[in-house]
Amino acid sequence: MKTRNIFLTAIAAICTLFLVSCSNLLDIPQHGVLDYNTYYQTDEQITSADVAMYLEVRGWEYNVKLCKAMLTDDFWAGGSMRGDNNNLEHLNEFTFDAEEDYVQAMFTTYYTLIYKANVILGHVDEEKGAIARQARAEAKVFRAFAYFDLKTMWGNPPLVDHELAPSEYNVPNGTDEELWGIMEQDLTEAIASGALAEKTSLNDTETWRVTKQFAQALLGKVYLWQGKNSEAAAQFDAVVSSGKYALMDDYSLIHRASNKHNCETLFESNRIHDDNNSFQNFSMYALMTNWRMDKMNWPTDTPIMNTGWGFRVPTKSLYDDFVKDEGVDGYRLNASLKTLDQINSELGITLKSPVIGEGYFMWKLRILAEERGMGNDFVYMANTIWMRYAEVLLCGAEAHLASGNAGKAAEYVNMIRSRAHLPALNGVTLDDIKLEKRLELFGEGTRMQDLLRWGEGSKMAKNGDTYPELQVNGQIKYVPCGNPAYGFKPGKHEHLPYPATEIRLNSAIEQNPGY
Repeated sequence: MKTRNIFLTAIAAICTLFLVSCSNLLDIPQHGVLDYNTYYQTDEQITSADVAMYLEVRGWEYNVKLCKAMLTDDFWAGGSMRGDNNNLEHLNEFTFDAEEDYVQAMFTTYYTLIYKANVILGHVDEEKGAIARQARAEAKVFRAFAYFDLKTMWGNPPLVDHELAPSEYNVPNGTDEELWGIMEQDLTEAIASGALAEKTSLNDTETWRVTKQFAQALLGKVYLWQGKNSEAAAQFDAVVSSGKYALMDDYSLIHRASNKHNCETLFESNRIHDDNNSFQNFSMYALMTNWRMDKMNWPTDTPIMNTGWGFRVPTKSLYDDFVKDEGVDGYRLNASLKTLDQINSELGITLKSPVIGEGYFMWKLRILAEERGMGNDFVYMANTIWMRYAEVLLCGAEAHLASGNAGKAAEYVNMIRSRAHLPALNGVTLDDIKLEKRLELFGEGTRMQDLLRWGEGSKMAKNGDTYPELQVNGQIKYVPCGNPAYGFKPGKHEHLPYPATEIRLNSAIEQNPGY
């Protein structure tokens, strides 16, 4: 518990520093400006810079998780009715442009994390001791974490590997070699440093920090996306052979607040349960993604939080793939989705007016009433999971299959299937792996980049043609959206646009095709 107390103390120190700075803005000289030549010298100062990276990643939840969900075939934008959130509809229907707010927000938050990592790497001397060495190693992992998303979603974003002087602000697009290269270098150095945390055992629930195994898994993904399959397989195997992670027996409990830092999660953003300061766990994402409760009649004893805006509605396509793999009463299906009939019969919840959807409701990532902090709908106590062991196994299976080791690929896939109460496969194909990955990880922010990597953007070609309106009686009415420019367009939507604001400020960036 000592490390968690340090984490909270560091947050308090940051908040105190902020308040002091604000109260002294009118003083001369201005005390709120940090001198990097004298700051980041003590363990406390270094820890404050380190904590800033963790807080930045926790802030990704709203923009990153929600945006990635919209850019797939797994979800409808949802909401009260069409027009409730035009920005999310633009993403879901592929009618967005370079002015899109959510795209700007994602792009900005990635570079904010890179900046915070660069501050540490530019000003924290590893000779200061163990805390300094750990902060530098974590900064390299976080920088690679941000660049992985930037590279796989934007293509060739600017490479910024240090704090920029004003004369350097116009940074051109990076090259494939430069961008993959910095990720490989950062992760390889961080792993070899010996400074990253590691779990002490399979059931160690205290390790909230970035670990060596998370860095190895991320490096495996960096290799896999480049087609370096043997190198990727070796990294995923290293995580497996560490013996520090395993699949949870009960799939339905992975994401619950009562199971933080369980044996399956490699990295998650921490929410500390503190009733005296519950709003540190403010989560607009929870409200945005919970069921559209104002359209429902619900009993007072329902386990689901009774407030929500319904902006992440599962598709029939997703449900049909579950049935294809597991049947209509599959174990993982029942732990993942509920039909309208099921929420009627099992929870006593009925519709009182039409909602957007095809009769399927998120269950795996449902928001439970008991997980509200102090009973407040804006406060959510469950951690945000960024990577778990199941993804390691499925990425490892793909890497092994591509590098000629079909036996190991089948072994990893069958570990996933065994937990899902499914029979083992004698051999696996890439299509088998794709299907298992869609079902196992849906809603966790992996599918968009997978579809782009696999060249399967056509699965979203009809996004925006019509939207489904679920009637009170369970019938579905498909309503034309009325925009002829809908859907994923090859040659354009393989990449997101660089935000128009960035283009206006940085003339050296070349915009992606089609925008």
